[in-house]
Amino acid sequence: MSAVEREAAEYDVVIVGAGPAGLSAAIRLKQINPELAVVVLEKGAEVGAHILSGAVLDPCGLNRLLPDWRSMGAPIETEVTEDKFLLMGQGGALRLPNFILPPLMSNHGNYIVSMGNVCRWLAEQAEGLGVEIFPGMACSDLVWNEDGSLKGVVAGVFGLNADGSEGPNYEPGMELHGKYVFLSEGARGSLSKQVIARFDLAKDCDVPKFGLGMKEIWDVKPENHKQGQVTHSLGWPLGWRAGGGSFMYHLENNQVYVGYIVDLNYKNPHLFPYMEFQRWKHHPDIAKVLEGGKRVSYGARVVTKGGYQSIPQTAFPGGALLGCSAGLVNLPRIKGNHNAMLSGIHAADAAAAAIAAGRAGDVLADYDKVLKSGPVGKDLKRVRNAAPINARFGPLIGMFISGFDMWVANLTGWNPLGTRKHGKSDADATGKAADYPVIDYPKPDGKLSFDRLTNVAFSATNHAEDEPCHLVLADPSIPIGVNLPDYAEPAQRYCPAGVYEVIRDADGSNPRFQINAQNCVHCKTCDIKDPSKNITWVVPQGGEGPAYPNM
Repeated sequence: MSAVEREAAEYDVVIVGAGPAGLSAAIRLKQINPELAVVVLEKGAEVGAHILSGAVLDPCGLNRLLPDWRSMGAPIETEVTEDKFLLMGQGGALRLPNFILPPLMSNHGNYIVSMGNVCRWLAEQAEGLGVEIFPGMACSDLVWNEDGSLKGVVAGVFGLNADGSEGPNYEPGMELHGKYVFLSEGARGSLSKQVIARFDLAKDCDVPKFGLGMKEIWDVKPENHKQGQVTHSLGWPLGWRAGGGSFMYHLENNQVYVGYIVDLNYKNPHLFPYMEFQRWKHHPDIAKVLEGGKRVSYGARVVTKGGYQSIPQTAFPGGALLGCSAGLVNLPRIKGNHNAMLSGIHAADAAAAAIAAGRAGDVLADYDKVLKSGPVGKDLKRVRNAAPINARFGPLIGMFISGFDMWVANLTGWNPLGTRKHGKSDADATGKAADYPVIDYPKPDGKLSFDRLTNVAFSATNHAEDEPCHLVLADPSIPIGVNLPDYAEPAQRYCPAGVYEVIRDADGSNPRFQINAQNCVHCKTCDIKDPSKNITWVVPQGGEGPAYPNM
């Protein structure tokens, strides 16, 4: 426990993160027992400010949580009317017939949504049930009971100087204690990482895997808009060795979501994920929709893609991992919000039953069991080979092999390929710069494609410049001493917000590593892809980071 004296508040359940998982858990707890004291802590300035998702929502989780959501005013309006899947070359695309795709790939009955707005609405429902929600409260540390179980979190620390000393406006924050603590921080959460390591929760699972998802919102010309149309693609510009793909979703009001996901297990350290996204928008099938339109927002976030075999133990003494903190995205479907909501429901059921039985601070084993054997586990288990097969054979060949595996699993419940392993972590997959070609990317034209710093301005991200850097180097000598000569310092490229730079004197000498932490959009890529595993992402002060309006 910290030596700093802090006030403490007691709750039945403390929830870190106001995403779909955390808010679903809060709502479910109050549905079961309105007398339970439940608090949700959100690091964004408001609920939804840090939510970024495609998103095509499978409503199965929402149907279970709030069956009357349609009559309750949920911001879910655009049902999918058309599914397109394209194999892209530089100058054209081949559309795959829908009938050859596994049925689970169909978006019939799903909705194009802003998950930020859905979470804002869920927060209203939670507050209406008596849940306390505190935005702008970053949870920076964990609090432990004497028996080693999780007791709570430290939230609301403000006013530290850049060197970590207490500034004139220092506030120590407070401790929030719970009989159980739910960590629903999203992918690669900083507290979740600590808990996974402390309790060795990943000892029996495969390595976690991730992709970097980048997204823009565009206002397009009415004649280019087809409300309800959903398009996914593979191929150009990444090609058929690096994994990843795109999405284009036509929602209401002549708006289109466009996005690109680059799997972070790529080998060539010269690859520049952000520029792959920008280049993709110049493909004829994409450009014809965007031309004459206006980009109105930008953001980026890592996506979990390890699937079933990478789920750690999700219950531990005093708490549980929910949603993307546990890695519940169905990669072939590019969907995780439904599983996040279901995980929140399952965790709430287990915690409410435990509290009713007079328990506290123990392991919610029932939660972990139902998560892996219930609807979430069934959703992920049948597609578990897609990511490792694509990584081994490339997305084109991998698509056909994993497609066969998924078809059989869909028909019989049995995967003929068993359970494939992921192999290396995304950091370890990075190759040496000398072994791979430098990639020449075209300069953004300012109409369809944009430089990083211009786009970061459209994320409305903001951080105080005089606070401790929230991007922590284990060894400050590694970026220039190791990563630059061995890997051409890939942080310059893998970051989608231009946080990391190698700067030199006018004559090109004296390279230095510079961290522009104020640009950070909290994507967590650096915490995952750095080949030396030298960067740790921790929370900055609450309320900082991006301020996404409709992501």
